[in-house]
Amino acid sequence: MELTLLGTGAPAGLPRPDCPCAACASAAGPRARAATSLLVDGSLLLDLTPGVAFAAARAGHSLGGVRQVLLSHPHDGPALEVPAGLPQPGRVPDGRELALLTGHRVRALALDAPGTGYAVTGPEGQRLLYLPPGTAPAGLEEPAEPYAMVLLDVVGRPDALARLRAVGAVGPTTDVVAVHLDHDVPPGAEERRRLAAAGARAVPDGTTLEVGAYEHVPDLPRRTLVLGGARSGKSVEAERRLESLPEVLYVATGGSRNGDTEWAARVSAHQERRPGSWRTVETCDVVPLLAADGPPLLVDCLSLWLTDAMDSVGAWDDAQWADGGERALGERVRELTDAVRATRRTVVAVSNEVGSGIVPATASGRRYRDELGRLNTAFAQECEQVLLVVAGQALVLRG
Repeated sequence: MELTLLGTGAPAGLPRPDCPCAACASAAGPRARAATSLLVDGSLLLDLTPGVAFAAARAGHSLGGVRQVLLSHPHDGPALEVPAGLPQPGRVPDGRELALLTGHRVRALALDAPGTGYAVTGPEGQRLLYLPPGTAPAGLEEPAEPYAMVLLDVVGRPDALARLRAVGAVGPTTDVVAVHLDHDVPPGAEERRRLAAAGARAVPDGTTLEVGAYEHVPDLPRRTLVLGGARSGKSVEAERRLESLPEVLYVATGGSRNGDTEWAARVSAHQERRPGSWRTVETCDVVPLLAADGPPLLVDCLSLWLTDAMDSVGAWDDAQWADGGERALGERVRELTDAVRATRRTVVAVSNEVGSGIVPATASGRRYRDELGRLNTAFAQECEQVLLVVAGQALVLRG
């Protein structure tokens, strides 16, 4: 089954008309994207968009062989202009299947937002799934047979990808292609990096793909350290790296700090960002979690883990520090980094980068700064990927 992406952008296209944002300003030339529309084997058109006939011609195709036009978006605007020669667009009711004379079968999937998703099976049995923007499947059956290709709004609804993975509809060999791309992510390197973190890729408008052909997408690094200063966006970056996975254990090392309303507000903001399928455990006892089997871990953060470890060895008192405290802390750090080296789980850890700021005025402050630098260095040595987040921009230091 052959699929040509006549457009891969959001409904308004990219750049958006009259939008002055930086992402739209940089979405010029080959980075520009028309509204998403798919041509399957020259006979089935999924979504009718402005200029679709010209888009097909630019891609080296004709719409003369199209026998069915199906709409996925909810449509409450003006009537669509149908190019001459195309059949009138329609929509398959949720749960129903349409059999085409060309040998294709199209089943409509119910979604959790307005619109219609389509599962297309080709004459030779290849299967693809196409979802409109801002939607995820509702009521998926488990276990599901993996699709060969899935096209969906990876950036806007990463949880849709997580749901598909949870029931087996997206497997290790599924080609996940991002469509409905908007100005939420700057096009280019940052877009590729974000999609690769979700196990997905994007292609330019006019690309023709073979459904079922193997396409290499880099695997998610098994161990990642995300560094950054205060309010740099490091926690958001860490969460983003796991949000397309069906199950994650969030390890909060800061505790609840009863009575601290400012801390409670921070914790609440973090909780509201997390997908509902994630579980949270508040603990600094991270080593047993690393040693156990289970879903991916997001440890936020090592800075607070170190504070707890320094408390436990009396590191703030000069006499206790000299009388075995420094040695005890070193042993705790080695135990943690050894566990990271040996773990079989996917791990994303967050830590503060404090070594570039003002030199602390107290000896204990300088001790904490130095020990955090040593911890970050040791932890980074055990990670396949290390990122530094500055002003919300992620810089890849390793991997």
